[in-house]
Amino acid sequence: MTQPFRTGSTSFASTICSGVAMSLAADRLVIETEKPFCVLSSAVYGGGYGSADRFVNREVTLDYDCSDPARDYERMLARWGYSPETTIGFLTAAKLTHASVAETAGEAFGLLCCATAGTGNAARAGRARETFPAYAPGTINLFVLVDGSMTASAMVNAVITATEAKSAALHDCGIMDPKHGLPATGTTTDAIAIGASQTVRHGRTHQYAGAATALGDAIARLVYGTVEEAVRTQGEA
Repeated sequence: MTQPFRTGSTSFASTICSGVAMSLAADRLVIETEKPFCVLSSAVYGGGYGSADRFVNREVTLDYDCSDPARDYERMLARWGYSPETTIGFLTAAKLTHASVAETAGEAFGLLCCATAGTGNAARAGRARETFPAYAPGTINLFVLVDGSMTASAMVNAVITATEAKSAALHDCGIMDPKHGLPATGTTTDAIAIGASQTVRHGRTHQYAGAATALGDAIARLVYGTVEEAVRTQGEA
């Protein structure tokens, strides 16, 4: 795992996933791909199933007015000059400089994972709590980019695998749900993007991404490692 932006660098280019690069600005961390990726995401802007060549993790303050984050995001995209059709947007109050990045190559895929983490609103799924309709800024955002071909069901499978790995990392970091005094499984507003380049050069399409597959095992390892690093260092300078 690595935190490439903690030393003052503002850029990171993948050595595994061709054409994937990251850049850090004052208010956002941007992942860009040379060609659009097929994406399944829970992004506050542009979420769902579609395609994108830009993933924006926007930093906001803890008192961010989040009554309509999608509309606010559209306004920011216009300010930045980003295409609203090919950009998906996330929000976080975590330190973008502490984003953790990892990548690896495997059987018919290249893989890059990036995690940002703030656990101020850590929660344990399955326990009752007060609910709310609006977005809350404290969150864990996960970006899982696969330079390979995946079916839609494999992408859903990858969401499951990544979520399990995230929860395991939180448990091992000792993150607790303060309301119930039990280990947290996430925060109340975690978000994820699974992207696949859908390249045919590997000659194979991944049908599954569970922990028993080579792709799922790699996703689990890299998500665990990046979440653990981002969570463990969130309070550091």
